Amino acid sequence: MSEVQIITEEQKKAARYAKAMGHPIRIYVLNLLSKQSCCYSGDLTDELPVAKSTLSQHLKELKEAGLIQGEIEAPKIKYCLNKDNWEEAKKLLSNMFDS
Repeated sequence: MSEVQIITEEQKKAARYAKAMGHPIRIYVLNLLSKQSCCYSGDLTDELPVAKSTLSQHLKELKEAGLIQGEIEAPKIKYCLNKDNWEEAKKLLSNMFDS
């Protein structure tokens, strides 16, 4: 059997979201953003005990997976949850555990 026949688009999306959430710092960021409308990257740097470059990589991974979105407001970047994708991720992952 080929991968095309057994792996669904939903499974691919769930895996991508799960991979992006595969670090405690990223889970923290998602939890934080789920409780407020947006957050500036500088605020996250003040709150988390990681280097700016490390935080930037975590934010990049979440953004590439579509879980967050960033808007440049020079000199800062404002991050918010991508609400549609966040809801999709919760649904896909929840369905996986309910099966």
